[in-house]
Amino acid sequence: MISLRFIPFLLLLSFFGEAVGRPLYQLPSKIQDKHLEPLQSFRPYNIAHRGSNGEIPEETIAAYTRAIEEGADFIETDILATKDGALICFHDVTLDAITDIADHKEFASRKTTYEVQGVNVTGWFIVDFTLDELKTLTVKQRFAFRDSQYNGEFSIITFEEFISIALNANRIVGIYPEIKNPVLINQHVKWADGKRFEDKFVETLLKYGYKGEYKSKEWKAKPVFIVFRSNFLVYISKLTNSPKILLIDDVDIPTQDTNQTYAEITTDSYFAYIKDYVVGIGPWKDNIVLTKNNHLTVATDLVAKAHAHNLQVHPYTFRNENQFLHFDFHQDPYVEYDYWVNFIGVDGLFTDFTGSLHQYQEWADPSKPEKNLPNVLSKISAVISSYKHN
Repeated sequence: MISLRFIPFLLLLSFFGEAVGRPLYQLPSKIQDKHLEPLQSFRPYNIAHRGSNGEIPEETIAAYTRAIEEGADFIETDILATKDGALICFHDVTLDAITDIADHKEFASRKTTYEVQGVNVTGWFIVDFTLDELKTLTVKQRFAFRDSQYNGEFSIITFEEFISIALNANRIVGIYPEIKNPVLINQHVKWADGKRFEDKFVETLLKYGYKGEYKSKEWKAKPVFIVFRSNFLVYISKLTNSPKILLIDDVDIPTQDTNQTYAEITTDSYFAYIKDYVVGIGPWKDNIVLTKNNHLTVATDLVAKAHAHNLQVHPYTFRNENQFLHFDFHQDPYVEYDYWVNFIGVDGLFTDFTGSLHQYQEWADPSKPEKNLPNVLSKISAVISSYKHN
């Protein structure tokens, strides 16, 4: 049975289902200025990784709306471009893994092979479809062990629709967009004005007022972190002064544009160079604290090194399921959050379960000791009541 809290999402779908490409939210440019609760700045940022995708298929309206309801400080998305130059929110360069593309016989002939980061990849590529065509597809959960009841309920959304979700929130919610595979996109998608993918990306942000240095008045009104890899950060820095985060892949994955190794882009000298362009780094958490046989072994100096250069550290990705939790955390995601916040000292966390991180931060907040126990008891009571009802 579909939860009542998601009925509004389904009503939106039924109402706009035939309007291919039409935004499901009021356009940001039409939103009236209003006083909103500001973004919190007293604890690490809760970054909703592709929305609350532990519960709902990733990068959909429902996943982002749910994340905001659960207390996300920022909603994160991946930006790709369609054949006709529209910017959309989607992680993979191919549609195979999380859409129903295989069921659309009219697109069977579009399956092809391209080189992506030095590897031949076969599938249905985003760059071979127009926005209208992509809007006919629906998305599903990436992992089979997650709740599948919303598979097929939601469609791919545009970058502008994503921005609309943040700007329509009842408090200030930041956005955290990552430009994906710019090398591939610029090879296959051409804009009439001769602009590059990165240009169109920044133009969209500026169109809706996302600008200003970190913690400036402009930034606080519309917070944004722009995520890039390697030298694309330098190019983007010429287009906008919004704060940027250098995303760092696994140790064996070279940078897309400069073919640099993990070791090369995590040195003191490299951090000293990039601090003029970025405010932080986004590394995989297992490269901060090394692991063996699903146990933590030793913490590296990566966080200390970054902090020494006044760079924030936003590791990815925190997930509640046991297969993603190291044995040291006793299958308890709150123990993991406590370790990373209080022992490692990170400045933000990418999570698939925004509500869990928010609840941990609320319960661990020393300024609210009198609220912690009642909150816990209330939630336990709600779970018991729900169980009895079902």
